[in-house]
Amino acid sequence: MEEKKQQAIEKIKEKIQEIDDVVIKEMVTDAGIVTIFYFSSLIEKMTLQSMVFIPLVNHVNQIFQVSESVDLEDIDVIIQKLNAGQTLLFFHKPALLQVIDTYSAPTRSITNTETESTVIGPQDAFTESLETNISLVKRRIQNPMLKNETRTVGTETNIKISILYMDNIVNKENLDRLRGRIDNLQYPFFTDISELKQLIEDNPLSPFPQHYMSVRPDSVSQYLVDGRIVIFMDNSQAAIVCPTSFFELFVSVEDYYNRWTTASLLRMLRFFGFFMTIMITPMYISALTFHPEILPYELLLNLQESRSKVPFPPLVEVLFIELIIEVLREAGSRMPAKVGQTIGIVGGIVIGTAAVEAGLLSNILIVLVATSALLSFLPPIFLLSNTSRFIRYIFILSAGLFGLYGLMLAFAWLFAHLLRLNSLGTPYMTPVVPRKARDLFDGIIRFPIKYLNEKKGISRAQKK
Repeated sequence: MEEKKQQAIEKIKEKIQEIDDVVIKEMVTDAGIVTIFYFSSLIEKMTLQSMVFIPLVNHVNQIFQVSESVDLEDIDVIIQKLNAGQTLLFFHKPALLQVIDTYSAPTRSITNTETESTVIGPQDAFTESLETNISLVKRRIQNPMLKNETRTVGTETNIKISILYMDNIVNKENLDRLRGRIDNLQYPFFTDISELKQLIEDNPLSPFPQHYMSVRPDSVSQYLVDGRIVIFMDNSQAAIVCPTSFFELFVSVEDYYNRWTTASLLRMLRFFGFFMTIMITPMYISALTFHPEILPYELLLNLQESRSKVPFPPLVEVLFIELIIEVLREAGSRMPAKVGQTIGIVGGIVIGTAAVEAGLLSNILIVLVATSALLSFLPPIFLLSNTSRFIRYIFILSAGLFGLYGLMLAFAWLFAHLLRLNSLGTPYMTPVVPRKARDLFDGIIRFPIKYLNEKKGISRAQKK
């Protein structure tokens, strides 16, 4: 038996022998010789000193109070714990392996959110530390029913994730379905939780995000209390909230901090902005190419005068400027912040003015495209803005080929597609289809807070 345990230690040393930051030390203590294994890049020296070396020298029994025993023959689990920043202590007599959680790699502090900023309400945002993110939620929900399950995903990287839910509220069927999807994942590595979101979605081919993502602790806490399931991933700032609906992608947590009148107005503006951003330039193509009679005579004259020097049909003209906008937006987002803003402003003005003077574009189209680009940023979820950009090209091509008839076909496809989608098995168009009358109180119009004291139908919560 002793020989087998010694062989197990030799196997551990063999597995980590070509890793530069691994440290293997031997110490003589009151309990005999102890071999210590740890990765220096994952543990701060002060943590190691206070949790391992000082107790080993002075009070070795303290080690057994804060550590756990590990089976020496389970080499894969031992190596995984070592990679997670834990310290292994092998007591030669009686050949016992203990593990202490000493992970203390540097993490950034809690800062304001940049992607979901609000004027009213808390300003803190999640960080890339899994423990910090869970603590931010538990600070808001001080309830023993808040459960936290840990999993490891990524067959090569072994990234830790946490599944949070309120045990007395969450729908167990939803929870089991989500557990099954995560447990069956065979993806090799994860660099961000966005990859996990795409892998556990009901329809990965759809352009629409089927799970909500947030970096705000107040927003995530609100969804947890409503019966949703939240997933965190180590090294990722955002959290996944599921299930969700299409209409919730237009909801900002600030809506609940504003008066119901203001919140309702802003929500309607976001809905209007989403549909207008995919319709403005297709309507321009459709009206000029197939249906000029639908425009007022004076407006039609202005459009014709504006396009008098443009040699291209409206479809080519729109695709040309849309692609320029995409190039400016992509280039601006990839450059350093100060340079990117300059390139975006100067590039847009210079290229737009030059293109009009050169007769490549009409000045009215420049105004329409700029308005459409602004409207695409109204939804609070950035992923929905990206979706609207993709959907717009489908509408542009439909309008260029078939006019208003093509636009109606594109709309029919859009609504049919939305009606077929599910989020964790729940219809994506809830509460409109299937209709949940009570949920409409917090739909496009947000009723006063005192009427919103029930869980939403999409949660399928255990209690109302």
